[in-house]
Amino acid sequence: MKRRQFIKAAGLGAVASAVAAPAIAQSMPELKWRMPVSWPKSLDTLYGGAEMMCKAVAEATDNKFQIQIFAAGEIVPGLAIVDAVQNGTVECGHTGSYYYFGKDPTFALGTSVGFGPNQRLNQGWYTLGGGREMLNEFYKNYNVISLLAGNTGCQMGGWFRKEITSVDDLKGIKMRIGGFPGRVLQKLGAVPQQIAAGDIYPALEKGTVDAAEWVGPYDDEKLGFYKVVKNYYYPGWWEGGTALHFFVNIDKWNALPKAYQGLITAAAGYANLEVQAKYDARNPQALRRLVANGTILRPFSQDVMEACLKASTEVNAETSATNPDYKKMWESQQAFRNEENLWWQVAEYSFETFMIRTRPKS
Repeated sequence: MKRRQFIKAAGLGAVASAVAAPAIAQSMPELKWRMPVSWPKSLDTLYGGAEMMCKAVAEATDNKFQIQIFAAGEIVPGLAIVDAVQNGTVECGHTGSYYYFGKDPTFALGTSVGFGPNQRLNQGWYTLGGGREMLNEFYKNYNVISLLAGNTGCQMGGWFRKEITSVDDLKGIKMRIGGFPGRVLQKLGAVPQQIAAGDIYPALEKGTVDAAEWVGPYDDEKLGFYKVVKNYYYPGWWEGGTALHFFVNIDKWNALPKAYQGLITAAAGYANLEVQAKYDARNPQALRRLVANGTILRPFSQDVMEACLKASTEVNAETSATNPDYKKMWESQQAFRNEENLWWQVAEYSFETFMIRTRPKS
């Protein structure tokens, strides 16, 4: 996509004035930024979305503003992106904010928590429900700001060596799970492990973990989990609409010309749409291939789902009682989701439920 084409395509509303061609022509300093990401290069959805951002910004500025991407582990560990951006080791990074809940549980609400909103509700809350303002006010405490730059949609429940027929089956299971929901599983007796994407397969293969979740069929197939584990559970109640973030060091962001800020904002929005579209387009066929290769699809039972919901509710209540930032953001997110569900029940849910029931079987 050429520079003027990108400007024309991305420059809608407020962004249009920020990235107008005359503005860029007047103020186009040469800049080179580094952007580590939490993803291996093999994941052309997540890594590809970040790469797309870099390419769009470069082309829109005739290569005057270049953002060099680095895969997980190349210059920064995959789960240390925010740390590197915060301390100025790099200018920016692409990651999931929930990886950093150890700093503060509020980080989890930027990406996904157990039984949280789906992709569209999450995005609606962020864009028009006060989420963007609350998150960036919180992120200032860590010297970063963020832009939405991708979403996976609802994820799968992961790969298990043994069948999960009851809540008791979760006890003692060592499970790779990203973000805050690990605390929910702890309540049910599981032992959560936070492991970067590229390290999950060897952990499963060696038996270091008994179960693992990543995203869904397309990525999970690429990472090869089906070769060592056959039970594939759904749904991933901990990630109903996983938002990914482009984090920028605040000082570096404030030093940018407004035109460049506008371009980055537009490029992040472009990636945000593209990543979700890729998953929607690629997951169905990947799921078929997995099943053809011996994967056994299994739903979590109603009892397991209800126990997880109860434990999740307890974790949110306990965290809110001691963390005002979490409480404020969680209550805002839930109020937005509950209001939106009224509309979904009337139109979206009833329509899609009918279409799913009546779709041709193949």
